[in-house]
Amino acid sequence: MRTLISTAFISLDGVVEGPGGEPGYRNSGWTFKDVDFLPEAFDIKGREQGEATALLLGRVSYEAFSPVWPDMAEFGQYRTMPKYVVSTTLAEDALVTNWGETTILRSLDEVAALKETEGGPIIVHGSAELNHGLADAGLIDRYHLLVFPLLLGAGKRLFPATDKDAQKLELVEHAVYANGLQLNVLDVVR
Repeated sequence: MRTLISTAFISLDGVVEGPGGEPGYRNSGWTFKDVDFLPEAFDIKGREQGEATALLLGRVSYEAFSPVWPDMAEFGQYRTMPKYVVSTTLAEDALVTNWGETTILRSLDEVAALKETEGGPIIVHGSAELNHGLADAGLIDRYHLLVFPLLLGAGKRLFPATDKDAQKLELVEHAVYANGLQLNVLDVVR
């Protein structure tokens, strides 16, 4: 079974919306304008590209990333790995042609089936709504969280607000950086 990893830039109060400067969100760009940049704090991003064998996105994140990431050197390893977009509305002809193999999955059942295939880790970037569904369905195996020392209040959150039993996580890696960022790598305990 493949490991499904959710990776996120996240505020201390759980917000993941607008980290890179997306329009329409009050605190847009908070990862770069509100905390000093330290390259070593972002080493996990390079490791993720080296370890992942597939990229999984929700439609909204795909539509935000696909026009930009294929031409960005820092996301170069994602160009050649298979990509999967979970969407009930995205049309095949809406897929970009310069980003390699991309498959549309129409349900979380198809994500569960993908996890059962041979291969290495599948990484999920962004995709707040998709993360909610994946978490509620018990499909996420690991979280890579780069926690920013910010309270943003309103905004999309990584974790669902579903009323359910507590889910235990095991901290398997942790680092704290001089700019206040914390890396938390957590495995979902089953």
